[in-house]
Amino acid sequence: MTPPSTTSSSREADFVVVGAGAAGLAAAWTAARKGHSVILVERHRLGGDCTWTGCVPSKALITEAKKVKAARDLGFEGDVPWDRVIGAVHDRRAHVSTDEDEPTLRSQGIEVLTGEASFTGPGRLSVDGTAVRASKAIVLATGTTAALPPVDGLADARPLTNDTVFELTTQPKRLAILGGGPIGLELGQAFQRLGTQVTVVEGESRVATKEEPEASAVIQEVLAGEGVAFELGSFVASVVRGPDAVTITTEDGRVVAADEVLVATGRQPVTDGLAVERAGVELTDRGFVKVDEKMRTTADDVFAVGDITGGLQFTHVGYDQGQLAVNNALGLIPMSYDDRVVPWVTYTEPEIGRVGLSEAQAFAEYGDHARVACMPIAETDRAKVTGETAGFVKLVAGPHTLVRGLAGGNLVGATIVAPPAGEMIHEVALAVKQKVITGRLAQMTHAYPSWSLAIRETAAQFFFEYRGREARAARAE
Repeated sequence: MTPPSTTSSSREADFVVVGAGAAGLAAAWTAARKGHSVILVERHRLGGDCTWTGCVPSKALITEAKKVKAARDLGFEGDVPWDRVIGAVHDRRAHVSTDEDEPTLRSQGIEVLTGEASFTGPGRLSVDGTAVRASKAIVLATGTTAALPPVDGLADARPLTNDTVFELTTQPKRLAILGGGPIGLELGQAFQRLGTQVTVVEGESRVATKEEPEASAVIQEVLAGEGVAFELGSFVASVVRGPDAVTITTEDGRVVAADEVLVATGRQPVTDGLAVERAGVELTDRGFVKVDEKMRTTADDVFAVGDITGGLQFTHVGYDQGQLAVNNALGLIPMSYDDRVVPWVTYTEPEIGRVGLSEAQAFAEYGDHARVACMPIAETDRAKVTGETAGFVKLVAGPHTLVRGLAGGNLVGATIVAPPAGEMIHEVALAVKQKVITGRLAQMTHAYPSWSLAIRETAAQFFFEYRGREARAARAE
């Protein structure tokens, strides 16, 4: 490894990574493991959004809420000790952060530089007055932050975001959540289970709008059954914080009163202070860093990865892109990032797992040659045994043929709604990535009575559908 070049006012390394979230850490780790010197610049906290205000604390809160629901299902009553719940969230967050702290990174050959990074020219940065240069590449990974929609009075109402909700010292009795996407649904269910009355306000006519309509319906029904209220189909017109409550008024005149309001409506890129124009780095019309499929920006030897690029905003996406950018910068076999094979999960209960094309997208691409098989999870023996019957498995395939006696047609997408959908989705994600025909999934032996057996049983429908069509054709002759 070539050590970084250091003077009192300058630093130089093979790679300079700006931003120490999942994407930046992946880039830094990849470069260091390949024997290259790395300077990692971070202005706030190592670990980034995922560790401190995103995936880690939200899943910890969801876990605590699940325990509370299980206790209530057994008849236990009483208020939840919020200090113990949020204390557990903070403890688990701190535990995860030890894998990303400065001593650990330094032991891995990564120099950490704390401060605000700003381009001074092509290939050159200043970090709080210290000149920093990369001999091979600069990787931008500064991520995103919560975006407040332009709603009258919202900013003055001091709303919660994912940056602040995990710092609450007292549990709100009533919580209004603006946005019915993954963050709103996950935290909405968690707070409801912990004893807060939650209302989800969503301008669209359904929640989880990026998912299959059936998934939206299942999740809304489950959460409503647990007590979550929904106000759908009208966007928020105004928000007013009074002495006793926050009042949310929708465009069609509906009023929601709450103790706190949580904004979960979108993200905006963190590019303030970077002065990317000095390096020739262009932004999109939405303010994200413009990249090609190899994660290269419009500037020589500058790459951008993770949420700052405006693509799929998931930790695992940022991690993969961080690795890919370093490998491409080193001139190894050039690789492109394909987001059509990326799985994602909404961690409600039941979970929603998704990969590839939806049913509507498949029919738009393949016309009447697309094929869909769907099976209610309630028909599986595992669901019957556990009593957790909400959900389904939907598999989406391309045009069918008969290959060596099996129903063909590559799997191109899937949605799973089930208690462990986040684990089940990876089998079908591999199938989508490897262009596996549906008949192979129907052939795959699954342990009984696993939840994943539903994948095999759903895939078998393609074979029966093909055979049925073949038999109908024979009868017609």
